Amino acid sequence: MFKIGYRTIKTALGATVAIIIAQLFGLDNFASAGILAILCIQVTKKKSLKAARSRFFACVLSMAFSSILFAAIAYHPVVIGLILLLFIPTTVALKVNEGIVTSCVIILHFYSAGKVTLDLWLNEVALITIGIGVALIMNLYMPSLENKLISYQEEIEKNFSAILMEIVNYLRTNDSDWDGREITETNRLLAEAKSLAFRDVENHFFREEDIYYHYFKMREKQFEIIERILPLVTNIPTNVKQSGILAQFIGKLSENVHPQNTAIIYLRELEDMRGRFKEMDLPVTREEFESRAALLQLMKEIERYLELKHSFKGLPVKTKGRMKSSSLA
Repeated sequence: MFKIGYRTIKTALGATVAIIIAQLFGLDNFASAGILAILCIQVTKKKSLKAARSRFFACVLSMAFSSILFAAIAYHPVVIGLILLLFIPTTVALKVNEGIVTSCVIILHFYSAGKVTLDLWLNEVALITIGIGVALIMNLYMPSLENKLISYQEEIEKNFSAILMEIVNYLRTNDSDWDGREITETNRLLAEAKSLAFRDVENHFFREEDIYYHYFKMREKQFEIIERILPLVTNIPTNVKQSGILAQFIGKLSENVHPQNTAIIYLRELEDMRGRFKEMDLPVTREEFESRAALLQLMKEIERYLELKHSFKGLPVKTKGRMKSSSLA
């Protein structure tokens, strides 16, 4: 399906505006301002600023190289190759190699001019300033990622609920025909969500951390625990009384993977359950012993799962247009 994204629109508009401004100022090679604008339009504000800084410094550096070597040797294609041999390693060493392509355009401008003058320097600096400046202005607008992040949050929570319910079903019946689709889907969703949350950080100049990124990292660690739990559950030899009690508890977790509950409630309930299990009669058969040992291990994993959430300060949740912090199970 044919689709024009916001970055494409900004690139087209930025190039157009940069060329118009350069042309209005009567600059030579005014189309190069459009090239600079195109190259400086990035997916995030921080990347745009970094690209602009690198390209400006690299372009000024290329002007210095061109002025010295063309004037000292000759205006010959071989000298262009010599300039690049010296210039490219220098930009790499100074970590401004993003500006190599745009700097090559500047070098060719100096070559075409046939002489180094103050007007040439001023012309090139103006082109660089207009191209980079327009790109930075275009990149001041970045669409909000909040709705997408919330959508990922909801999808991941839905899958967590489904997986936990499958664990409940197995604890109760010791059987399952689950195809495990939510496992692979959750892996994919977590990877995509973290990438998107990192982009959100990059779109804020004064924000080094993002609560959504920490949220998805926390869910990723919880998911690792769930993946450890699954084989543990399927290897429980037989159903015992404790299986039903723990299944009921996990069932409540499954129903409450959303912002209206706190993990501390379930940690306390889990501790009470552990005390109840200690007061029950000792296992009689080997299978019962192995089952109860596996259930105790399962409880430890569930405890780690809840502790991860308890250590997370919570997500801002929109409620009737207002933001509030909440904690998820």
